[in-house]
Amino acid sequence: MTKDELLALCAVYPGAAVDCPFEDGGNVVVRHAAGRKWFALVFERDGKLCVNLKCEPMKADFWRAAYPAATPGWHMNHTHWNTVEVNAGVPPEDLCEMISDSYRLTTSPARAERSTRRAKQRPQP
Repeated sequence: MTKDELLALCAVYPGAAVDCPFEDGGNVVVRHAAGRKWFALVFERDGKLCVNLKCEPMKADFWRAAYPAATPGWHMNHTHWNTVEVNAGVPPEDLCEMISDSYRLTTSPARAERSTRRAKQRPQP
């Protein structure tokens, strides 16, 4: 998977914004446009494509046990973030699940509550 393909996977979520806030231009943040919270940090380390993704602590441990390519978050809180080496054996469906979880975990509570409220107010067929 290329960096552009990984960014495209992250950018499909509602309100996702791709940003290059660092001077080096190599590290790319994917964040919620509204709250500006990160849910993915895409970078290269030792020539390998990596992504930092937020996880629930038990799920972070699960991914680390399942795949050597998933390690405690590089320069992040090791309890809540994993670094995933993208092209090192993690199946695409599991990587997509990790990205989805990270997006969900970083969605602001107020926004999530509004979405839930709207869903409850929709007429049922």
